[in-house]
Amino acid sequence: MFKKTDSYTLSEATKKLERYCAYQERCHKDVTSKLKEMRMIPEAIDQIITHLIQENYLNEERFAQSFARGKFNIKKWGRNRIVNELKQRHISSYNIKSALAEIDDALYLETLDNLAKKRLNSIRETDIQKRRRKLADYLLYRGWESYLVYEKITELIK
Repeated sequence: MFKKTDSYTLSEATKKLERYCAYQERCHKDVTSKLKEMRMIPEAIDQIITHLIQENYLNEERFAQSFARGKFNIKKWGRNRIVNELKQRHISSYNIKSALAEIDDALYLETLDNLAKKRLNSIRETDIQKRRRKLADYLLYRGWESYLVYEKITELIK
């Protein structure tokens, strides 16, 4: 989106970042790294981020909620993976809790059930232990809680 050789005035950079934030929800870390990529000085970065927050282009709580909804609904990630990804983006624990509240508990368990059944049907392994291991690895990698994963495996593979 930005050429590395360009230099930007404060107002040009602000306009570019307004468009960048309007296109999709962003976290402070994404915006800061984009500004550093544009070779803006720290004072300008602070000023632009302050402007984006005041004008409501940048809102970490809104970002966290959108991120959690999207990753759960589209990628079928579990809560653990969502939390870890948000922590990597330096999102506060308050905003992480708020984001996890966006996920309905009944839908969460239903999604786990559908995901586990679909994956189990695609596992061609005949040995029961290996089938269990492959299903567990798959679900744990996607961030589902271990107690839910092992309950589901016990229920599906007898």
